[in-house]
Amino acid sequence: MNTTPITDIAIVGAGPGGLTCARVLQRHGIDVTVYDMDANRGAREQGGTLDMHPDSGQLALKAAGLMDQFTALARPEGEQMRLVDSDGTVLFDNASRLIDGADGGHRDGGSPEIDRGRLRGLLVDSLAPGTIRWDRKLTHAEPLGGGAHRLHFADGATAETGLVIGADGAWSKVRRLVSSAVPGYTGVTFVEAGLDDAGTRHPRLAELTGNGTLMALRDNRGLVAQRNSHEHIRIYIGMRTDEHWYDRAGVDLADTTAVRDALLKEFTGWSPDLIGLITETDRGYVNRPLYAMPVPHTWEHTPGVTILGDAAHLMSPFSGMGANLAMLDGADLAQAIAAEPGVDEAIHAYEAVMLPRSAEAAAGAAEGLGSAFAPDSTEQALAHMAKHH
Repeated sequence: MNTTPITDIAIVGAGPGGLTCARVLQRHGIDVTVYDMDANRGAREQGGTLDMHPDSGQLALKAAGLMDQFTALARPEGEQMRLVDSDGTVLFDNASRLIDGADGGHRDGGSPEIDRGRLRGLLVDSLAPGTIRWDRKLTHAEPLGGGAHRLHFADGATAETGLVIGADGAWSKVRRLVSSAVPGYTGVTFVEAGLDDAGTRHPRLAELTGNGTLMALRDNRGLVAQRNSHEHIRIYIGMRTDEHWYDRAGVDLADTTAVRDALLKEFTGWSPDLIGLITETDRGYVNRPLYAMPVPHTWEHTPGVTILGDAAHLMSPFSGMGANLAMLDGADLAQAIAAEPGVDEAIHAYEAVMLPRSAEAAAGAAEGLGSAFAPDSTEQALAHMAKHH
């Protein structure tokens, strides 16, 4: 075992997992530097909304000392889940179960929603000034021996570290140090759209969506509408299809009209209200094929390096666990670093917990995606929601 004290810790990736890890390390008085490819904190949109689970994301927030700040930003009403058939008939709606007294306050054990951007901002602001080095795109990490690594960035800069933590997402460069595995296409593609000022400009669709998430599923097709802050509704148009469906359809993804027409063919016979989620978008369309790591994804211990979040266990969004697990990974790793005497001990302690946990979650995510995009997806989704909501 390498019991040399851990110094010069580098986290690659300023997503929820990497930032949580950095925050918990700093709470323990441990120095850390975070490197991220974004030019600055506001360089790109962070995506939709997340539900923070009490047994994962909320545990990480508590370890980070940020639970009160999170509660002030979260939306408990966002837990609403509504399932409708392709004709618009409501099959399931848990809205009435979310009421917690007259004040509508946070329910113990609930999973309130928070926008990804707000969560990232909360975590960024919690770190000591200068912790994050923006505009640092990692090209590769070079082993130097003894667990040390030299990080090489696209702008020519380098940094040496005694522990490199890969929190750099699905296409992680750090993962290559421990594993040759890469994400594979799941067979399902989402095309993202969105409604701005939904209550004013799209009141019918806003009412249909409700305060949380609307799902409509039928025969390997699905529409998901997700309420975000500031009256924005994010829409995912899902299809079980080949990865390059647009080539087969002769569609240029930059041609909004052509994409819309191709999608409408996929949803022939669906109710006019649901079709509005496709046609009334204010932001065009973004093609998002879904990828996942092999299940289980494991590796042999590698001195001076480990990975967390999507870099370790990318899974479909139908798990609802991606960001939650990434944050729990980050908190667990930081606490192991604080508790163990050296690099190897900390990595072993963390991976012993993270690997089996992520394998179980990833298997569940694959099953969830398979049931949501199946010939009998409506029936399967209704049975799942009745059991878990």
